[in-house]
Amino acid sequence: MVERGAARERAILTAVIAVVGEVGYEAMTMDAVAARAAASKNTIYRRWRNKAELARAALDAYDADTNATAPDTGTLRGDLVGAVELARDKATPAYMALIGGLVSATRHDPELKTQLREHTADDELSPFAAALRRAVDRSELPATVDEILIHDVAEALIVHRLTTGSSFDDDYVARIVDDVLLPLLTPKETS
Repeated sequence: MVERGAARERAILTAVIAVVGEVGYEAMTMDAVAARAAASKNTIYRRWRNKAELARAALDAYDADTNATAPDTGTLRGDLVGAVELARDKATPAYMALIGGLVSATRHDPELKTQLREHTADDELSPFAAALRRAVDRSELPATVDEILIHDVAEALIVHRLTTGSSFDDDYVARIVDDVLLPLLTPKETS
């Protein structure tokens, strides 16, 4: 058995990502997650009511862990480049299949649909949140910066690039930051 507390929770959430990646959300069972995590089903059900909550918790933890690796370059531009690169690097074929499978499963599982909606609405899970907050702390941006707009625009460009199979190289990362995100963040001068 895995140790109690944070280590046990981490093992369970990691197991969810692995099991869903291997068999899909519909075929994921609490038994399979428990076996993979070397935990009991009772342990899982004490923390999460159902597999939709468990899947959301696993995605939340995965995104939080990934975002924790974002670089702090000391500049807004550098941090934005780092956030876009982080999103690009996270979008492995396995991750994209995982997300695609979960989205597909929402057609038949309203609870999962609700959980995924809450996951995507959690601003703290945006790879851009920390970069923008640091820029506010450095007085590079006003405290009123629209984090949601920046996340939504960047994510739309990233998803479009990934789903079309177009090149997502360093030049494209620079274009997203220099031609779209930084202009959106630049205060408009009023006449």
